[in-house]
Amino acid sequence: MSEATGTGPGGDGQQGLAGDPARRRWMGVLARASAAEIAARLDGLPPLPAHRRLRAPETGLVMLRGRQGGDGQPFNLGEMTVTRCSVTLPDGATGHAYVAGRDRRQAELAAVLDALLQDPARRPALLAAVIEPLAEAQAARAARQAARAAATRVQFFTMATMR
Repeated sequence: MSEATGTGPGGDGQQGLAGDPARRRWMGVLARASAAEIAARLDGLPPLPAHRRLRAPETGLVMLRGRQGGDGQPFNLGEMTVTRCSVTLPDGATGHAYVAGRDRRQAELAAVLDALLQDPARRPALLAAVIEPLAEAQAARAARQAARAAATRVQFFTMATMR
């Protein structure tokens, strides 16, 4: 698959993994949500379809890289634990997930939802019932954290005296 053009191998115009902003968004939301939050959003929905694990949830480390000043030479900042999972559905859809930490259930739920969300017929209902409420909760949590941080902000100013 060509990531530069975002087309599949047959030039069919379908977006590649790197070229689909909607998929990047739902994967980001799922990666930031806990397994309990995802499961709570799935409670009122029909059960998830059977799936086959292509890659069972497994935990490993990734190296985080940084740049001094944002544009300097890259350096190894440290390692972070991640869990990844890949699944396939009976209709052939494949879902993948990488999540921070060791939560195998979160990784598997995210991979199954990734596969389901790729189906245009299922996408609107899943976006409305799972992704959007999770995104709203994450945005509210971020706003609360920003408000707490802003409350501790100190304003410094210089006062000049005139003689």
